[in-house]
Amino acid sequence: MTNTVLGISVDCTDAAAVARFWGAVLGRQVADGATSENAVLLVGDNATSGPRLAFHSVPEAKVVKNRLHLDLISDSFEPETERLVSLGARKLRDVQSDNTRWTTFVDIEGNEFDLIAG
Repeated sequence: MTNTVLGISVDCTDAAAVARFWGAVLGRQVADGATSENAVLLVGDNATSGPRLAFHSVPEAKVVKNRLHLDLISDSFEPETERLVSLGARKLRDVQSDNTRWTTFVDIEGNEFDLIAG
């Protein structure tokens, strides 16, 4: 048996709002028909666009750290940090380890993700 990752699903309160946030972060379009219950980001034409991202409304709120998160990389770390904050992300912590630097953020509903200096 062979499996392939189709995409990543994110539980949230307002699927359309979180999809718009991540669409702006990743430069992707939200698929037609997005609602507060379900929304999908369209996958780009190139291989660097990443997997399909789907957002689904769930009744419970997020209460603990994510067990899975997205790692983004940018060669324009400082300007990208400012852009993410302007979109509604909030910085949690900066980490410097040897030659590696990253910042952990949360999105508009508190889901963690990292921006890595590339």
